[in-house]
Amino acid sequence: MGGLPCASKCGNKAVLKRPKTGAALCKPCFFWSFETEIHFAIVDNGLFERGDRVAVGASGGKDSTVLAYIMKTLNDRYHYGLELILLSIDEGISGYRDDSLETVKRNSQQYDLPLKILSYEELYGWSMDRIVAQIGLKNNCTFCGVFRRQALDRGAALLGVNKIVTGHNADDIAETVLMNILRGDVARLQRCTAITTKDRDANSTDLPRSKPFKFTYEKEIVMYAYFKGLDYFSTECKYSPNAYRGHARTLIKELEKIRPSSILDIINSGEDLKFTNLVEEKLPTKSKCTKCGFMSSLSVCKACLLLEGLNKGIPQLGVRKKAGFRV
Repeated sequence: MGGLPCASKCGNKAVLKRPKTGAALCKPCFFWSFETEIHFAIVDNGLFERGDRVAVGASGGKDSTVLAYIMKTLNDRYHYGLELILLSIDEGISGYRDDSLETVKRNSQQYDLPLKILSYEELYGWSMDRIVAQIGLKNNCTFCGVFRRQALDRGAALLGVNKIVTGHNADDIAETVLMNILRGDVARLQRCTAITTKDRDANSTDLPRSKPFKFTYEKEIVMYAYFKGLDYFSTECKYSPNAYRGHARTLIKELEKIRPSSILDIINSGEDLKFTNLVEEKLPTKSKCTKCGFMSSLSVCKACLLLEGLNKGIPQLGVRKKAGFRV
């Protein structure tokens, strides 16, 4: 940093420039700022209550590794009174998920947190390698995304937790806003910026899912992991290069180069969009899937539809089914 003093006036020399604010900071001040902002996001939004059993979605990647470390750190520092459990989903992707799960196992020991691993194979009878072998690289992310979301719910049910946290960061949420705008997906656009998502029906068995990193930039997560020396897996999924999200991600990165605040600007824009009561009335009411018993906006959930297509040798069956507004 050319010998610049730390912007916090602590007397140390700055070693980095925060992508989010542009402030030149030393490592201790960056760590404190990063952690404190996430603490405020948790407290200001009432994400947890004392005594909560919380499943931390753990993939071994940078986001989930930093999330596990931060949740452990803040829980100890501020006495949240949470019981934290790492929950990992093994999609069955050779050379990718099998390697990343080794990282998760090390994280479990490093952070002294219990770990539960569930696989697509044991839940659905299919691995992503087998699914891709049957359907090819088109729509494979649809299968994986639907199965993964339900797998987290199933894992949470097995663990008896009452809340789930994931490592979705500000970049991820901005990408989702753009994707929903481009697809005209009004129903999802209304919910994708929420820091906590839960079905509106008070009788729903859906568990609240929170994103403590909603206001946290991906670049800062990487910097935090690097300067802290955290153990994480950095290889991208071999089946994701053709994913639609990649196009939104590229656009976000280009906008960030020009205007760093673009990420939060897009999130704020998504939050400020207003919709008529007519649209609100069209949103589906969730109920239990008649096949698997998990919450769905359809009588038979998307996961069961996709699984039915795979088992019948017509994998496009579930993809073609209209789910209406998916929330």
